[in-house]
Amino acid sequence: MTITEQVRDERPLATGPALPGATQTQFISWVTLAMMTTASVANLRPSPSMALYGLAAVFLYLVPAVVFLLPTALVSAELASGWTGGVYRWVSEGLSSKPLGFLAVWCQFAMTIAYYPSLLAYVASTFAYVVDPRLADNGVYVAVVIVVIYWAGVLISSRGTKAVAGLAGAGLVIGTLIPGVVLVVLGMVFLGQGNASAAPMDAGHALPPWTGLASLVLIVNNFLSYAGMEMNGVHVSSLREPGKQFPRSVFAATGLVLLIFILPALAISWVMPGEDLSLTAGVMQAFQGFFDHFGVGWLTKVVGVLLVAAALGGMLAWLAGPSKGLLMVARQEGYLPPALQKLNKRGVPRNILVAQGALTTLIALLYAFLPDVSSAYWIFSVITTQIYLVVYLLMFAAVVRLRTTQPDRPRGFRVPAVRLVAGAGFAASLAAMCIGFVPPEQFGGGPLWRYLLTVGGGLLVLGFLAPLALLKFRKPHWVAPEHRTAGAAGTDG
Repeated sequence: MTITEQVRDERPLATGPALPGATQTQFISWVTLAMMTTASVANLRPSPSMALYGLAAVFLYLVPAVVFLLPTALVSAELASGWTGGVYRWVSEGLSSKPLGFLAVWCQFAMTIAYYPSLLAYVASTFAYVVDPRLADNGVYVAVVIVVIYWAGVLISSRGTKAVAGLAGAGLVIGTLIPGVVLVVLGMVFLGQGNASAAPMDAGHALPPWTGLASLVLIVNNFLSYAGMEMNGVHVSSLREPGKQFPRSVFAATGLVLLIFILPALAISWVMPGEDLSLTAGVMQAFQGFFDHFGVGWLTKVVGVLLVAAALGGMLAWLAGPSKGLLMVARQEGYLPPALQKLNKRGVPRNILVAQGALTTLIALLYAFLPDVSSAYWIFSVITTQIYLVVYLLMFAAVVRLRTTQPDRPRGFRVPAVRLVAGAGFAASLAAMCIGFVPPEQFGGGPLWRYLLTVGGGLLVLGFLAPLALLKFRKPHWVAPEHRTAGAAGTDG
């Protein structure tokens, strides 16, 4: 990202002449790390989901921030500062099981199979406001856009286009931060003119109405919104005083992330009644409502282009990221067939992307058959969250056990009250996974069995059966030649 490229070089003062060839640590400030974390987590896509709750969106964002976002950031900082190799090593060493380590890194990859259809459904619905807003709820149109854009992304990624990363970094600011600020400012002006909010903003609506578990289901989507904090834990070693500065950066980033998530959601609820709100096109509905009110409706298309550019840039920038992490582990341990381990001449695991694309295409086609686009978008978002939560369950368990088995291992940062913090994160993740199987009250029209079959089947097949099959049928020759040693495969504990 461009923010990363702008990190200030804060070198420690030297007490003597530097040794020839020696390297000096490049430190970053806690403020810089807070901004990097905010940039990698916050976006506008989940805003319509929470706008359905009006003022209660504040509560529904704060709860997962306290019980999930903060524990994730703190735990990942300790693990990243003590063990290199990412989630595979954290879990395999922490739980003394390479298969569980593979499950963790597999789920990091597999969640993208369900994530891309939901992301690109948002892109399709947003772009519809540039072409014809009536297309936003057309399942066939959404399915076609998902398939075309995903395969175009695979083609671009396989060519190793370096410009993509720069475009994604710029798109973050242009397509997320600026539209978010505009949305909130327009909302405040709208209310300041004496217009009534579409959603009640009084204290009596600060909490969501309790009508059973279904009334809280949309909170599950916030766990996915906050996911990814573990990736920023790797920067803990770049701080001068990790023990003091990392918690400071985490709390600052959490505050900024909450503002970016909460304020646009509230702005949408001010202008769009919940019954008319689309979970995929809600952001554009709000912009169109505001711009039409102020007599500048033509700006809706401009914002639509910005949002689409940001989403596409983000997709392209990390399209091959999870697949590369999986590939590294697979080559060392022989977890994938040789055909899927091949790289093209630019070092991109194209075969993995193609296999992933085939599944993404099949999932995308479901948009043409499910009752409506919002329902399909929600279901795929839940599947993505369910799969990703497996990673966090394993990670929280691993950090507690590593404190017991390797208490003296040097760590740049130690989580205070680690059992309490990791326990809260584990319990929250498990609760979110259970709640994810309850259909939200906004989509009560379809049969329960269909929802459970889709969500449960997605989690079971993508999250568990696929890696179990790879572990069961793997062969010694699947280990890459450069990693083959006596007993390299088949010795997992």
